[in-house]
Amino acid sequence: MAGRLTTHVLDTARGKPAAGVRIMLYLVSGDSHRKIAETVTNADGRTDAPMLTPLVAGSYELVFCAGDYLRATGQAEGEVLFLDEIPIRFGVPDADAHYHVPLLISPFAYSTYRGS
Repeated sequence: MAGRLTTHVLDTARGKPAAGVRIMLYLVSGDSHRKIAETVTNADGRTDAPMLTPLVAGSYELVFCAGDYLRATGQAEGEVLFLDEIPIRFGVPDADAHYHVPLLISPFAYSTYRGS
């Protein structure tokens, strides 16, 4: 079975899914970052399809455009935000596994974990 990468975004300050968050996926090798996918979260805070399938073992980085979302929802304003683009770098040692990397955000904090 081919592995896959999925994600979702939850707005912990509002207690609901974060719709409309732009997410970019990069393959990371040394100092090189190569964008391999881009999407936007749906009304459920999820992507309509996996970010990547099949997977290849290696290092990846998801970049969540949280600042645009926080501005659009009235939770942040101004040119400089405490949280703007949130990068999460992670490794995929098993290309046959499912990796779920969610983001929980608020205007001043975020967290992530390996979900199921």
